[in-house]
Amino acid sequence: QVQLVESGGGLVQPGGSLRLSCAASGRIFSNDAMGWYRQAPGKQRELVAEITSGGSTNYADSVKGRFTISRDNAKNTVYLQMNSLKPEDTAVYYCTARYAWARRPAYWGQGTQVTVSS
Repeated sequence: QVQLVESGGGLVQPGGSLRLSCAASGRIFSNDAMGWYRQAPGKQRELVAEITSGGSTNYADSVKGRFTISRDNAKNTVYLQMNSLKPEDTAVYYCTARYAWARRPAYWGQGTQVTVSS
């Protein structure tokens, strides 16, 4: 069983920054891809960013140039640095773990709220 625990969410003004962290425990394979999804009220859950064990990254067009995903394999931790935040970034952010051979995440965290508002 894998557990993912997010932290770092909160309230921030437009243009501000936040860094989300996700600590993974349990049977994590070194070749798993780690990622972040988000879901805003009334909208579908969407992929924000993903990073493979080799460091390859994938971002949603809406966050390119503003968000950076990184991982520390030794600590089984993935981070999401969010800069130049906009009100439309307001959502619950979920950490995920996907087996390298799978198309969808196998594990999800409980989510952390990010609110961008003045």
